[in-house]
Amino acid sequence: MTFADDPQPSTPDGVTLQSDVTVELVKSSASDSDVLFAARVSTLGEQSIGELEKDPERSKGLINYLMRDRHGSPFEHNSLTFLVSAPIFVFREFMRHRVGWSYNEESGRYRELQPVFYVPDASRKLVQEGRPGKYVFVEGTEAQHETVQDVLGDTYRQTYDAYQKLLAEGVAREVARAVLPVGLYSSMYATCNARSLMHFLGLRTQHELAKVPSFPQREIEMVGERMEAEWARLMPLTHAAFNANGRVAP
Repeated sequence: MTFADDPQPSTPDGVTLQSDVTVELVKSSASDSDVLFAARVSTLGEQSIGELEKDPERSKGLINYLMRDRHGSPFEHNSLTFLVSAPIFVFREFMRHRVGWSYNEESGRYRELQPVFYVPDASRKLVQEGRPGKYVFVEGTEAQHETVQDVLGDTYRQTYDAYQKLLAEGVAREVARAVLPVGLYSSMYATCNARSLMHFLGLRTQHELAKVPSFPQREIEMVGERMEAEWARLMPLTHAAFNANGRVAP
């Protein structure tokens, strides 16, 4: 059996099982100064751009004020584009985020989909306990993890074989893909601004500084964590203010 916590193991039949997601920042126009000039236009008009290099502490205070009092529009004057590779079920949750986001995903209509599938590694909590609205996930047993790996691996191989059989019979890709499960990896470009990203992070990550608790599925949280790391590097003052004010999007 191929174990899911290996980086990208391939089984002898060419099926790849993996447990991680990848997030690459492919393009950005995003800095703390984008927030500052957008905010200061309220009082300085076109002269606001000239204020960017003045008094760093004052700039830090302004960003914190905007975040604290939820003046959100200055945080929209920037752009980040990510290339994300993750299981399809992650994208179905992701695309609920519409305001301030744009997506383009690889198409199973126009290309043959590759046999790369998701199997959780040993760190993934497997067992849900409690009633809806008040439940927790706890560690699974070694036997449960082995069962998950075996069942998912066997299912992926069977469904991909069926997909290949349909294609070989001349069935259109857009029809043949119907046999494939949501554990199949897909890729997409996702473009957002800092405000929309903060809203996403507030819902899709757990954090000790969050005023409002969130209970995201772990796999989409993994994507959020990698996006946040890139954003924090580009806009450190904005990221610090987001954390200091309870990780609530302005």
